Amino acid sequence: MNATVATQMFGADFLKLRKKRSTLIWALVLAILPIVIFFTVNAIEHASNSSHEAAGGINSFHDGVRLLGGLFFGPLVAILIGVEAGTTDSSDGVFRDLVVTGRSRLALFATRVPAALALCWSVIIAAYALILLGTFVFASNLPTPSGSLIVEGLGFVLLATGVLCTVAVGFASLIDSKPGAIIALIAWQVIASPLISSISSLGSGRNFVLTQAIAHFGPAGTKDARGTEVVMSGGTALIVILIWLAVFLGLGAWRTRTMDA
Repeated sequence: MNATVATQMFGADFLKLRKKRSTLIWALVLAILPIVIFFTVNAIEHASNSSHEAAGGINSFHDGVRLLGGLFFGPLVAILIGVEAGTTDSSDGVFRDLVVTGRSRLALFATRVPAALALCWSVIIAAYALILLGTFVFASNLPTPSGSLIVEGLGFVLLATGVLCTVAVGFASLIDSKPGAIIALIAWQVIASPLISSISSLGSGRNFVLTQAIAHFGPAGTKDARGTEVVMSGGTALIVILIWLAVFLGLGAWRTRTMDA
């Protein structure tokens, strides 16, 4: 497969995802609406009570980054888009048609990942721009984040959502069930991961929880607010992330290569 064919396949996969209007609309709602509500409520409280801190500033920036990268909403966007990318060919009934054209099954799987990341990151960047807007517009006399912190925050939300989106593509391709993949990944992200991370008797075994490895790279002030943060080295966190990616990309590629057309 040459670069031209790969680009064409990527474009086709991205177009298929972009046309999934229900998924795209929900992704935008989940990424943007919580941020709008967050700044609106804080601005109203500050306007009605001057003793309440202004809606913007560096603390609100940290809260916004946590909403988008460390808690529920950004990861949920990544899950929705990743699962859609992993199952769209089979759910639309076109997988067999693609296979009989002679295209490599591994290539069909491989182009799903960058297409999913491109759409996911487009939504996340739009939401991040909204965080920056609220941070500076409503800052009043509060300190605002520096340029380096803004770049660090962007890198973190892209890492957090990108890793989870890629895992979702592989997992959804493996089980080939859109509802099953969404339910399983959300349950892991929202329920299982915090629960496992809070069990101190597991010791270093908690290092293998993906959310903990990702949280290690978050800017100061955006760490896990639920008190379940696990301390680990940067090298360990990176290895854990790479293991998760390798395992689920490998399983997704294997399933795509062996499934019935």
